[in-house]
Amino acid sequence: MRLGYFTMPVHPASRSPTETLREDRDIIILADELGYHDAFVGEHLTDLVENITSSMVFQSSLIHSTKNIRLGTGTSNLSHVHPVLVACHAAMFDHLSEGRFILGVSPGALPSDAEALGILDQDRNQMFADSIDVILKLWQSDPPYNIDLPNNRYKVTTQTTLDEFCHTGKMYKPYQRPRPEIVGTVVAPFSKGVIAMGEKDLHPISANFLYDQWLTSHWTNYALGKANVGIEASRADWRVARTIMVHDDDKVAREYGKTSEQSPYRFYYRNLGYKLRKGKRDAVFTMDGKTPDAPVPLDDILDQLVIAGSVNHVVDEILKLHEKLGGFGELVYAGLDWADPALSRRSMVLMGEQVMPRVRQALGLPS
Repeated sequence: MRLGYFTMPVHPASRSPTETLREDRDIIILADELGYHDAFVGEHLTDLVENITSSMVFQSSLIHSTKNIRLGTGTSNLSHVHPVLVACHAAMFDHLSEGRFILGVSPGALPSDAEALGILDQDRNQMFADSIDVILKLWQSDPPYNIDLPNNRYKVTTQTTLDEFCHTGKMYKPYQRPRPEIVGTVVAPFSKGVIAMGEKDLHPISANFLYDQWLTSHWTNYALGKANVGIEASRADWRVARTIMVHDDDKVAREYGKTSEQSPYRFYYRNLGYKLRKGKRDAVFTMDGKTPDAPVPLDDILDQLVIAGSVNHVVDEILKLHEKLGGFGELVYAGLDWADPALSRRSMVLMGEQVMPRVRQALGLPS
């Protein structure tokens, strides 16, 4: 089982972007040193809390500061830009990193981003579907491309301007062949979008803010999508994100991860809970999948979603989750604000150096 890292990120709006961007870079450099397999970073244009505006630009700053970790957009919001831009920029990133790139994609869920871009009233899910089809087709095609897919808003050609002598009208393909891994974050129970992921060979990341009981629906739908195109799904392709705080002392882990008013975990779920409630999407915090009449208490959310404790406790909880889900390929550690740098760093170190080796050993996997 691989160990990965994902951050939205979520920082207090009072902190300087200069400071938080440096912190987020340092965390991924640490993850690389600790042997984390990959790192994903989110993006929003109009959010001072989730304040990385371009995951691709941010991750490109880490190419020469890291050695082995794979760098992923988490995600590129495809309703925001033309698919030709995404395909070209992703291909260049893949060459710059010599194949350490993962393209994470989503429609883009923040309404204020959509309003700022003038697309608030448009079907961003359909824009996403149209865009990913064109990106895949571009990487499969040669100039002049002539991409005109049925009912797809994006038409791509360089037929009129193609020049073989000076090689204009051409786009280079990614370093990885036939293409980089493409992943999508799954943020809802029973998501039908996961079926399409399976059909298009995109790999799912189950979000850290979903209760454990909803995660099996992701695998079921992903496997169905794979079956629809005659392929057997591999659990190695499924990433599951969880919110974890591990420390040498159980009490310290619980306080920092759940109970202290200064806990970045409380800050994270207080902020996220408000956003999901505002968007009428907080059914993810319920056991019956129905939108609650009143906001779910923060302590209830933390009890369900934060694994906080000693190495022994965290190992046991991960093994229980693995058994409950029937297996998955990667545990993705959710990154938060480093309110206390020493405690946050210790948690990541223990995950890499003690928790995951013991989990792999218990599962009979190579260390």
